[in-house]
Amino acid sequence: MTTTSPVPSLTGTDPRPAFTSAVGLLLGTAAAVCPDQLGAPTPCTEFDVQALLGHVLHVLRRIATAGRGADIESTPRVVEPPAEGWPQALEAAAADLAGVWADDRVLDAVLRLPFGTLPGRAALATWVGEVTTHTWDLAVATGHSPAWDDAVAAVGLAAILGKLPAAGRGPGIPFADAVPVPDDAPTVERLVAWQGRDPRWALTA
Repeated sequence: MTTTSPVPSLTGTDPRPAFTSAVGLLLGTAAAVCPDQLGAPTPCTEFDVQALLGHVLHVLRRIATAGRGADIESTPRVVEPPAEGWPQALEAAAADLAGVWADDRVLDAVLRLPFGTLPGRAALATWVGEVTTHTWDLAVATGHSPAWDDAVAAVGLAAILGKLPAAGRGPGIPFADAVPVPDDAPTVERLVAWQGRDPRWALTA
């Protein structure tokens, strides 16, 4: 049982196609949430479904802020449901983000982030993992089964393996220790397990 099976190196690659796919899956999953599911628990234990939607909206807006070279901590947190609805707000944030990151220069810009100082391409690969993990959180909490793309999940996994140890994660790191999974587990399960989720959550919650 392991969560450290080899994943491809991402050095010099452009993570934007993988990120775009990850966001597309997030948008589709969010659009399928029913109003009576908003209060349901999620594997991201501090959030119910509605709070998780607010968090991922905040994440998308933070990534756009980072791409503009601004302090991502200046991005207002989302507390109340947006007037236009969650799917529409997420789509608008994703479109804004895509416009910012369409500039190739952002990939090699040095971004100063809470989890380190990184070139844009490395930061965006990490965000592939975050977006995919939260899409998984949302999907299992609402009973949906998105069509996971192994190549996309592998981008996020490769990025996060280099940034988080398996155990002994310090204060301020918003992930529990890695959960062991089989060597042949689907890539998305290896990704969420490394970020402290139990892939069996849907069966035991």
